[in-house]
Amino acid sequence: MKPFTYAVLLCAPWAAAWAQDSALPRPDPQFRGKLAPKREDSVASWPDAAKPPSGAPNVVLILLDDVGFGATSAMGGPAHTPVLERLAASGLRYNRFHVNALCSPTRASLLTGRNNHQVGFGSTTELAAGYPGYNSMLPKSAATIAEVLRQNGYSTAAFGKWHNTPVWEVSPVGPFDRWPTGLGFEYFYGFMAAMTSQWEPKLYRNTIPVDPPGKPSENYHLTTDLVNDAIRWLHQHDSVAPEKPFFIYFATGATHDPHHVAKEWIAKYKGRFDEGWDTLRERTFGREKSLGVIPADAELTPRPPELPAWNSLTADEKKLLARQMEVYAGFLEQTDYEVGRLLDAVKARSQADNTLVLYIVGDNGASGEGGLEGQESGGPYDANAAIPVRLQYIDSLGSETFANHYAAAWAWGADSPFQWMKQVASHLGGIRDPLIVSWPARIKGAGLRTQFTHITDIAPTIYEATGIRFPDAVNGVPQIPLEGQSLLYTFDHPEAPSRHTLQYFEMLGSRGIYKDGWFAGARNMLPWEIFVKGFLQASGNQWELYDLAHDYSQAHDLASRYPEKLKELQEAFDSEAWRNHVYPLMPVPGTFPNPSRGKTSFTYAAGVARLPFGVTPNLAGRSQRIAADIEITSQGAQGVIISQGSRYGGFTFYVKDGRLVYETDGFGPDHQKMVSSEPLPPGKVQVAFEFKADEASGKESPMAALIGSPRGGVGRISINGKTVGEARFTRFGPFSGVWDTLDVGANPGSPVSRDYSVPFAFTGKIDKVTVDLL
Repeated sequence: MKPFTYAVLLCAPWAAAWAQDSALPRPDPQFRGKLAPKREDSVASWPDAAKPPSGAPNVVLILLDDVGFGATSAMGGPAHTPVLERLAASGLRYNRFHVNALCSPTRASLLTGRNNHQVGFGSTTELAAGYPGYNSMLPKSAATIAEVLRQNGYSTAAFGKWHNTPVWEVSPVGPFDRWPTGLGFEYFYGFMAAMTSQWEPKLYRNTIPVDPPGKPSENYHLTTDLVNDAIRWLHQHDSVAPEKPFFIYFATGATHDPHHVAKEWIAKYKGRFDEGWDTLRERTFGREKSLGVIPADAELTPRPPELPAWNSLTADEKKLLARQMEVYAGFLEQTDYEVGRLLDAVKARSQADNTLVLYIVGDNGASGEGGLEGQESGGPYDANAAIPVRLQYIDSLGSETFANHYAAAWAWGADSPFQWMKQVASHLGGIRDPLIVSWPARIKGAGLRTQFTHITDIAPTIYEATGIRFPDAVNGVPQIPLEGQSLLYTFDHPEAPSRHTLQYFEMLGSRGIYKDGWFAGARNMLPWEIFVKGFLQASGNQWELYDLAHDYSQAHDLASRYPEKLKELQEAFDSEAWRNHVYPLMPVPGTFPNPSRGKTSFTYAAGVARLPFGVTPNLAGRSQRIAADIEITSQGAQGVIISQGSRYGGFTFYVKDGRLVYETDGFGPDHQKMVSSEPLPPGKVQVAFEFKADEASGKESPMAALIGSPRGGVGRISINGKTVGEARFTRFGPFSGVWDTLDVGANPGSPVSRDYSVPFAFTGKIDKVTVDLL
């Protein structure tokens, strides 16, 4: 047989698509060697690995959580952020950069380059609803930056907060195609929720739950851990393929609540906020002008009447609330330091200058979700406790004792000079955050960029910077076109007109629309009302109109002066809303396809662990029976049989000192506990807890569908069918936060009960645990 030489046939129909990168993955390359019957007549050939364009930069994408425009010293704020300042001193600051007004929506737009509703993220994953714009199911027609870069020869890794997987898919059985590693990231280390304890986080490595490598008593902190892991990954990468470019997505849990940070960071700010948020805002405004990060003619917008003046507070209120801001500022400074360690590791590489760093300082405006007085969950007092009671524990703020959050007016102060804060898509305080860009090989000298820019612009920027054409199809699925505009045109042309000329905003019913320098918006609800009033229908909210080309801070409402311009923008919003699946506004959440929905009986074997709330029955305020078949050795046994939650709220059914115990923690305020009147006998035993809920009052919280209603009732515990304890529960639930899990045979993370230390694993044998809703 005559030897045959294979070659790529450029005339083949698929060859043009391959050559122009119009579809990913590229077809398998043809064999380029030679085949012959004899080995000595044959020529081996290996297929080429995917390679990015020559000179393609490394990309480091950094995203902080819940940071206001005026929070960092790099933008004139009170928190000392020298790393961010140094980065800005050699790069570009964008002072008209916009995000969405909540975390999951911003991240969806960031990672895909599309509008948030367009890809199912009209709200957070926990608030998903069964409509295209709100189902939190990232479509395959919206490939991520990571997927495109990976298929073009990049190494990809994500660290920190991941808040874009449907809550019912965050489970041991997945499916995993909407986890980070199913969306283009070859490696992931972090947490899969809106928030987590910085001291006792629930972590995943790729898709596997893992325990943090330390405890609070050992000075463990999540941000430090994330940076350590990212540096370790980078060193591993460079030990094998230092010439291969990488994409690192580093998204901290900081500075979202709980505001957790060590005392030495908090101490740096002692007394710095004693003059209150009104003074803070004014001084930040002055520094913003001195730094030139806002225009000289910008105006400081007034405090809204819904927020109190600092001077209206009592001395005790001032003391507690000032401490809240000290904790937050320390948290933000510590975050800056830790991000600096990561950037130092990147800088130490030989290809450091050819690294594009995009640092987004906040996924939305500062958070007012702490309410008017701030809050501390998990401690020894009720969330509604009087200020003097709360002051007794002021030195514990920032520790693992509390899930703490500052008062809403501090968020307003941190958003200087704008109105409002997180959740409020109708005003700049909710949607404008700083962007810092550094790329030493490409950007020469520092500067300010004032073009209107948006979170959807980041993906196109990365594609143009890397020389990678965004494909028309990925993995066989035609792609939704990118919405944003690359920012590379601004690098060399600071005075270039904005290319992003139309952008809608919507969050929890608040709406906004930007068009050619004008902005119209209508605010729906206050940022802390959702936890009290639930989902208020957005209708008839007062629309306002601003000329942002001449009114940087949105200080002058021109709606009455230019009604035709307002009408034009309202019509533009309506058009964009229909195009992007924004309607219906404010769909009621809590009806997502939880695998437990419709079931009344659940059986768990020993060792079942880390089941998040999205796949477990909602037990709060529900009549129920929990029965466990266990075995007690002749020496006795102790430990947790089943638990759900953490020190910030939950329930636990356990054995201690030979007695059976059932205990609830209603988010910290009241631990209610039953202890069996008789000891557990040795051998095989069935133990049970049964709860009979009171009749519904008809006044359940609007959020009950999501987290349950804290209804009272009577509980009983039994051993082998004999009642050995009975008590009335005045508040039965809610039982867990969004980051908490249900576990059999142990209580990982942080303890629900103050009477044991985690994990307090059961030392006997558990056959099964059955949960029945009655």
